[in-house]
Amino acid sequence: MLSQIGVDFEVLSLREASPRVADVDEKPLPDELPLDYARRIARLKAEMGRLRLLERGLRDLPLLAADTAVALGKRILGKPVDCAHAKEMLEALSGQTHHVLTAIAVAAQIGIQVRVSTTMVRFRHISEREIRAYLAHGEAQDKAGAYAIQGRAAVFVSAISGSYSGVVGLPLYETAQLLEEYEISLFT
Repeated sequence: MLSQIGVDFEVLSLREASPRVADVDEKPLPDELPLDYARRIARLKAEMGRLRLLERGLRDLPLLAADTAVALGKRILGKPVDCAHAKEMLEALSGQTHHVLTAIAVAAQIGIQVRVSTTMVRFRHISEREIRAYLAHGEAQDKAGAYAIQGRAAVFVSAISGSYSGVVGLPLYETAQLLEEYEISLFT
């Protein structure tokens, strides 16, 4: 998605071994609100990324991190732990309006800045058969709220208000604004 807006970048993996082992504990804190959660996780990922840059002796460039959370009211729907958990999430989202919050953080020598994109998404009613079929494709794994709007779950969406790219996982408008604050021009 960064390529879409003309940003040259390199990927820095935070995970040491298994892609299922995260360096950042993504569990919500007790009574943590979805907005605070998204900000905290993106900031932690940026801090961890900056540490990894320095540990590995890499160039000290601005580092971009992001995290997406789905909020159904005050309930935070992160990534499902298994298929049963994903089914539970999709059943809860069926016929409901929820919010997708994607926080982006840029860490550099001068500090860390965080921006959040909030998008309202409405799902039509999803039948049990549709949920089973969707889960059989494996798309729900590692996705906040157990769905990928850019994939088969697009047919569940009856309305969206906000940033489509934010729901995908990187709000391009907010990302561009934040990068420009670090004097990373998109039009040079």
